[in-house]
Amino acid sequence: MSSSNSRSVGSTGTDNHGAQYTIKSSGENTQGNHYCARDYGSAAANNNAYHYSNTNGSYYYNNSNGSTYYNNGNGGARYNPPSGK
Repeated sequence: MSSSNSRSVGSTGTDNHGAQYTIKSSGENTQGNHYCARDYGSAAANNNAYHYSNTNGSYYYNNSNGSTYYNNGNGGARYNPPSGK
């Protein structure tokens, strides 16, 4: 999860775990749902990480360490650890 939700393509940042990334794509669809794809480089377990957040309060993270996290916006959440963990 990032300290900033709106950055332009090509900009860099640091996530909450101290990992550096570059924004590959970011935007909002016509329903107002936000998405952001990040490049964490070749050393990351998943260098094509992304997240999205929806106007209904749900959000999903596909993280650079290979884990995923989904929150349905109504108190339900699911975390899948990286493969092999």
